[in-house]
Amino acid sequence: MTATALLVMDVQTGVVQRFGDDAGYLSRLAAAISAARGAGIGVIYVVVGFRPGYPEVSERNKSFAAIAGTGRFTDGDPDARIHPAVAPAAGDVIVTKLRVSAFAGSDLDVVLRASGVEHLVLAGIATSGVVLSTVRQAADLDYRLTVLSDGCLDGDPEVHRVLTDKVFPRQADVTTIAAWAARLR
Repeated sequence: MTATALLVMDVQTGVVQRFGDDAGYLSRLAAAISAARGAGIGVIYVVVGFRPGYPEVSERNKSFAAIAGTGRFTDGDPDARIHPAVAPAAGDVIVTKLRVSAFAGSDLDVVLRASGVEHLVLAGIATSGVVLSTVRQAADLDYRLTVLSDGCLDGDPEVHRVLTDKVFPRQADVTTIAAWAARLR
């Protein structure tokens, strides 16, 4: 059987506050995490984080330059913590990234390959950000992919729909948390 990992991406307190809980998003995500653990699937949390002073952020990077110098998403920033509703457990891995994709500026690929993981199950905030970028890069790295459509959240419901209904199926299986969890039993 192919080794699988659930990636929980950018579900940090400050990100959740920005997007809201969208009618039980955190509860659904907690159910996916519980199902993964129950099936012996590794859970890997991917967070965005920077050093004090933001030496990793170029002024040319429109997304991240806006937060440079604010103290946000650095060590000690409470908004950088993984939301307590989906907190890591002992044995879960936390990977810090420096850009939008879970792979960019992180050791995620090394962690996955060392564990023999070939199948990634993706969830996170935002569908049009970390999920889209990670789907594209993971596909190029030859990972088998599943996207949990209701395990992803975006500020624009139409963008979320287009990505999960039309774009992601070209490179990933797209399913709901309940359907995925049922297959694990």
